[in-house]
Amino acid sequence: MNTASHRSNEHETTSLPIGSDPIRSMIPRSTRWLALGAVAGPILFTLVWFILGFLSRGYILYGILIAPYSPISQPISGLGLGLTAPFMNTAFVLCGLLQLVGVVGIFQGIPEMSPFARWSCAALFALSSLGFTLDGIFTLESGSIHYLGFMLADSTAILGFLAAGLLLRRVPRWQKLGSLLIWAGPVTLLLTVVFFLTFNPVAAGAGLGVAGLTERLLVIELQAWFAIPGWLIFKYS
Repeated sequence: MNTASHRSNEHETTSLPIGSDPIRSMIPRSTRWLALGAVAGPILFTLVWFILGFLSRGYILYGILIAPYSPISQPISGLGLGLTAPFMNTAFVLCGLLQLVGVVGIFQGIPEMSPFARWSCAALFALSSLGFTLDGIFTLESGSIHYLGFMLADSTAILGFLAAGLLLRRVPRWQKLGSLLIWAGPVTLLLTVVFFLTFNPVAAGAGLGVAGLTERLLVIELQAWFAIPGWLIFKYS
């Protein structure tokens, strides 16, 4: 009788779901809600560029009219100029800020990580989020500053995914997420290479090529790896 009871208790212990009560009780409810910022930011950003891509009539860059706007060949940042500029640039800034809030919630929602590990990963994710905000403040007409924002958002995310993945692999209840983030690093790097191989500013301005499409695939994939941890922390922590 005692043996059967012991086996039953052992089974219950080993089959506890992610974010079981002992861990969940350590995490403030506000932290879980903060993590949703990492979900809301990417959703807002994606909806805005998707809708504006159909509404844009083109834009003027360095005195040159680029029209019509093509989501296939031209970058998302092109929507930050012309009639769509106020909406797209606001989305850039809000996305970055929401992701930044979400990053705090994500890594505060994993108390099993050491404080140094949490803040190191959070810093890399936060720098990526700030890259989006930077691009909303400094448009394509700002030249190198705008491209710096893009590279900041992209490169720090790649490093952040790898670092967080390796550290989360040591946390039993987050090992699966850790494994996925480890893969997210090289996949993001590969999509970045594909984007730069397909990007030609002259061709994009003429409405030729597929750089707009490859950039969108990169941005969707990159932001998905903010949204997924944000949702998991909200649901299971």
